[in-house]
Amino acid sequence: MNYVLMGTVALLLAVGGTPLIRRLALQTGVIDMPAARKLHGSPVPLLGGAAIYLAFIVALIFFGDRAYINEVVGIFVGASLMSLMGLWDDAWGLGSYVKLAGQVVAAAVLIYSGVRVQLFGNWLDVALTFFWVVAITNAFNLLDNMDGLSGGIAMIAAVFFTLLAALSDQYLVGALAATLAGACAGFLFYNWNPARIFMGDAGSLFLGFLLAAVGIKLRFPSSSNTITWMIPVLVLILPIFDTTLVFISRLRRGKNPLTTPGKDHVSHRLAQMTGSRREAVLICYLIACAGGIAAVFLTQATPLEAALLGGVIALVTIFAVWWLETHYPGKTQ
Repeated sequence: MNYVLMGTVALLLAVGGTPLIRRLALQTGVIDMPAARKLHGSPVPLLGGAAIYLAFIVALIFFGDRAYINEVVGIFVGASLMSLMGLWDDAWGLGSYVKLAGQVVAAAVLIYSGVRVQLFGNWLDVALTFFWVVAITNAFNLLDNMDGLSGGIAMIAAVFFTLLAALSDQYLVGALAATLAGACAGFLFYNWNPARIFMGDAGSLFLGFLLAAVGIKLRFPSSSNTITWMIPVLVLILPIFDTTLVFISRLRRGKNPLTTPGKDHVSHRLAQMTGSRREAVLICYLIACAGGIAAVFLTQATPLEAALLGGVIALVTIFAVWWLETHYPGKTQ
């Protein structure tokens, strides 16, 4: 019931606060203008990420358990840094490498606070934490390329993280995930196609960092590490697949994956295939849900079942990358 309360409060705050943030974006001129590489044909206000951030923070502080809130100071600091850096980028612009440096700093804050991968028991855990946080943060930043996509995928991932946390009695993770799911759901009222506001980097960087941190915090003491590391990967399978596809595609063309814009994401290719951006986003939602269901299955799977599932998913992923690259290659600019 606490999860439902916190998620509902965050949803209502986002629904009520997003129009106010939209008005502020219009008044201050923080607007995403149309361009050849973009899909929208008219100016759209940014700063939607600020509405998600504020709804999340307010709901968690006033309706969460204070004892647990004290344990996530590092997550709050890192997530706030991401949101503020994204806000600066939305308003005045930041280079890709500056944003990358900020992500490394935020990951360092997370590690310093004690939130880190616990897989090898040595320095490799620190290295893997840096890689995971930076990769997932960038994945959601890259995924924010179509109305309702990044926010919807974040909401689905947060819902499954909430379910997984409830199944293993992890209140802290469940509270973070449920509140984030509610904030994303409230924002989607205004971001669904045709979007009346974009989340901008203030939203995508915040969502990516927070979901990466939640994935690290999730624990399954009764299961082997050979299984549990796959669970957050499957919950976030869509942004991971999209980033992998984009990196492979751009490197094949001799382009810089971090600085080269393009319509080569999985959503663009699905839109080519279906002829509809809405259908493309809904298919992405279905893929994300399938990954979440597989993650829930893994919590009860034997090592053999986990290995078989992981092998099948790896083969499907390799085939999907090859098929999309050969049939719907996308465009880079």
